[in-house]
Amino acid sequence: MCKKIINGINARIGLDDLIENRLKRYRITKGTNIFYTLGIVAFFAYMLQAVSGYFLVMYYVPHTEYAFSSTQVIINTVPFGWLVRMVHIVASNLMLIVLFMHLVSIFIMGSYKKPREITWIAGGLLILVTLAFCLSGYLLPWSQRSYWATTIATNIPTAFPVVGDLIANILRGGDNVTAITLNRFFALHVAFLPPLFLFIVGLHMFMVWRIGLSTTPFGEHAGEKEAWPESKRADYKSSDPFIKSSYPFFPNFVLKEAFMISVFLAITFFIISFFPTIFLPEAANTPADPLRTPAHIKPEWYFLAPYQMLKLIPNKFFGISIQIILVGIFLFWPFIDLKKERNILKRPVLLSFIILLLVVWAVLTIWGGYS
Repeated sequence: MCKKIINGINARIGLDDLIENRLKRYRITKGTNIFYTLGIVAFFAYMLQAVSGYFLVMYYVPHTEYAFSSTQVIINTVPFGWLVRMVHIVASNLMLIVLFMHLVSIFIMGSYKKPREITWIAGGLLILVTLAFCLSGYLLPWSQRSYWATTIATNIPTAFPVVGDLIANILRGGDNVTAITLNRFFALHVAFLPPLFLFIVGLHMFMVWRIGLSTTPFGEHAGEKEAWPESKRADYKSSDPFIKSSYPFFPNFVLKEAFMISVFLAITFFIISFFPTIFLPEAANTPADPLRTPAHIKPEWYFLAPYQMLKLIPNKFFGISIQIILVGIFLFWPFIDLKKERNILKRPVLLSFIILLLVVWAVLTIWGGYS
């Protein structure tokens, strides 16, 4: 029966030809390692968020009177609701860690250089959209922690002269975080950001597929010939030396990706089973009280570094301006770094810069967590 179905599909869309020309003839250099799989692991995490989020929305009520109680119903009453919510929470945090590792590995391997500038920019925009997902979704449980963390975040634009208050009021729908803010963030989280994400991730994956994966600049495989542009892959000859130093995307590289996805799932369920409160502290299980400000409120860990930076700079406008400039430099870095050398070990100044940047980010994050 299954064979008849497969044969029927093959007769209509040419499934065998699709697998042969678009998967098996798509060659991957042997120098690829597990860091090359982080992109697909991040995409899988996004899809996991979409599926778990869909089931959460079935029971969630975006109203200040019922938002917190509806999340408690999901945890305590809905069959396996606790598991779905924990998967949504834990996987979202792990997804950011995977994205960060993906970003650092791409930077270290110099994979942002020509002709992959658009791929880098699309990836950078995906990180910003992901942070917008995190910010908008964080308020939805309407807990004490999420309410005051959102209050802090939406107060940041007020540091801008002239337009700052207007931006903050547009985000909140008023002077304070209220039911209007909750509805706006809910609409942003489930209606506006998903199609924007799909468009950008489609562009990102198309560019990766069209141009091909970059080769590693390190080790014995450094300097290997890269894969052909997508339009020329069907024309390669078996005598091409690249064939001997590469392997098919399917099934070889797909199996490597499947293994890394399995590792991601294993870590997710390990945390859910043994450390369920690591991303869900006590304040996250207390209903929001606009009249009682917690003593030690702070944003989530992925916002701690910029938050601590703003605390250290007396002039808030200056602090925010610096961060906006840094984001701009990050997005357009491929057009700033024009040197052809991809091996960062041969560029001590750039290597020192990235190490310093990572250390400062880690110090600010830890400092912000304990301050």
